[in-house]
Amino acid sequence: MPATRTTSSARERIHLWWDLFIIVLVIANLALLLFDSLFLIPPLNTAFEAVTPGLHAAYEQNIHANFLSIDLAFVAVFLLDVLAGWAVAIAERRYHRWFFYPFVHWYDVLGCIPLSGFRLLRVLRVVSLLFRLQRLGLIDVRRWYLYGVAAKYLDILLEELTDRISLRMLDNVQQQLRDSDDLSSSVIERVVEPRKQALIQEISLRLETMAGDIYTQNRDDTLRYVRGLVSRTLAESPELQRVSRLPMGTQLTKGLESSLSDLACHLVDEALAGLRSKEFSALVGHLAESGFDAWARTDPRTEQITEQVLIDMLELLKERIAVKSWQKKYE
Repeated sequence: MPATRTTSSARERIHLWWDLFIIVLVIANLALLLFDSLFLIPPLNTAFEAVTPGLHAAYEQNIHANFLSIDLAFVAVFLLDVLAGWAVAIAERRYHRWFFYPFVHWYDVLGCIPLSGFRLLRVLRVVSLLFRLQRLGLIDVRRWYLYGVAAKYLDILLEELTDRISLRMLDNVQQQLRDSDDLSSSVIERVVEPRKQALIQEISLRLETMAGDIYTQNRDDTLRYVRGLVSRTLAESPELQRVSRLPMGTQLTKGLESSLSDLACHLVDEALAGLRSKEFSALVGHLAESGFDAWARTDPRTEQITEQVLIDMLELLKERIAVKSWQKKYE
């Protein structure tokens, strides 16, 4: 483990020094490109020669005359940086495919084109420069005012684009629903019917589990309700009221009430315990299959209702998407 940490620290230091080196080269190259471009402007060239003739002559003879060779030296280092970064990305498996690196770092690749017509693209290396400085922790572009402005309008642009695309897609779906004559039949035939038995089994299992769990969790309340129901029913019975007025009638009615309550509770327990029996499973399966067949049976009127419901739901989604949330966010 210590050797691994040492190797990792050494690698990070190498990356740090290489990044600093590339940052210096990018700044120097951009400064040279800017200065040489200004050097080509006649009024500025004349003013430079008038102020410092010696420096002007030295720059023209040593740098401007060999500008292409000097620029190619910068390009060679930048190309080496891209290739080295590509190799490291492959070794560390940073991306899903080995050839993704030049597409992700497209600004670095374009900055390596040495043709004079593409020299302005070298400015794209500013993106790489900012990325490297951000990664080194030397700057935090997220606190910059320009970054906030750019992020704001990029957020607005992306929201508008995605809203337009979403609305167009929903319009197409609605049109397909309007033009379709057998949508419900197709859905049942191609999606539901092949999974009929699995759906029936799932429905049956859920019904059995739901009934069993509900009774298990509420058994005491259920039995208390059954006993109270038996007690109220017997108390309202005229026959038992007459029996209770006989000698020993009160004890007889209480015993009868207790026996009937126990019997009713026992019946409820037995009935609900049978929810997990094979007979009850078969009954639930038969009921689920009958209900499934009734639900799957369609006619033109019900198909039109279903399609209209779907169209109205999509219309509601379109109304929600059309709301410009960026206005509320930035108002």
